[in-house]
Amino acid sequence: MNVLVTGANGQLGREMRLVAASSADKYVFTDIEELDITDRPAVRQFVTANDIDVIVNCAAFTNVDAAEDVRDLAEKLNCDAVRNLADAMSARGGLLVHISTDYVFGGAGLNTPLKEDQAPCPTGVYGLTKLHGEQAVQASGCRYIIIRTAWLYSEFGKNFLLTMLRLTSEKPELKVVFDQVGTPTYALDLARAIYRIIEHRLFEGREGVYHFSGEGVCSWFDFATLIARLSGHSGCRVLPCHSSEFPSKVVRPAYSVLDKTKIKEAFGVSVPYWTDSLSECLSHIDTI
Repeated sequence: MNVLVTGANGQLGREMRLVAASSADKYVFTDIEELDITDRPAVRQFVTANDIDVIVNCAAFTNVDAAEDVRDLAEKLNCDAVRNLADAMSARGGLLVHISTDYVFGGAGLNTPLKEDQAPCPTGVYGLTKLHGEQAVQASGCRYIIIRTAWLYSEFGKNFLLTMLRLTSEKPELKVVFDQVGTPTYALDLARAIYRIIEHRLFEGREGVYHFSGEGVCSWFDFATLIARLSGHSGCRVLPCHSSEFPSKVVRPAYSVLDKTKIKEAFGVSVPYWTDSLSECLSHIDTI
């Protein structure tokens, strides 16, 4: 089976490179340099030429604040490009694994883990364009698995973990919001789950929308505190603060805990506790 991974230079894409290294399937990894997924004819040509059976779409416009100022670009990458991939898979009878986000629930205002059938209610351009991407996939007629995730981090790229490692090593004191609650997700854990679904052909007859994030619950303050503690940055005092102390163009989700019951039962996916995954990621950073 031939598998195309788009956005292969991002956090999740780079983890997919690692987990798929030993696969008997043929994986093709692309980013903008190799394939512009906003170019519909180019996508069709690439998929046909490489006889692609499955696409794992890790590409997205993820800068939440910037999306408010470049709505058309965010829509182009988070919806139009996704439609191109979905249509290409529909034409071939292939599968699209598309990564979405907890931000589709930005205005949910709930305090119990969010299930897949919870009505979406995004509060900003980023969440809205990601929701449009989901809808484009569902309307395309292709076979699909949409996986919503949250608070993604890894040893690669730019993310909360790497930012906190830097700041807690430089500053004597740091304020982090405690009134936004969710679960950190190690990109390697998500890559392993996707790989398992593809490698064992578990997607057959199980198409649909799923949630995946780390197990457990914490605030950004809790996350930052443990990062500082595990990395030995004891010289920085991490303090809790309210979101109002850091004004933003976007109202970020106050509660982003995703219910993982469906993906665990459908695919036998193991979801590690978030603190265990953080420890593993930090151990990998030490070896880079």
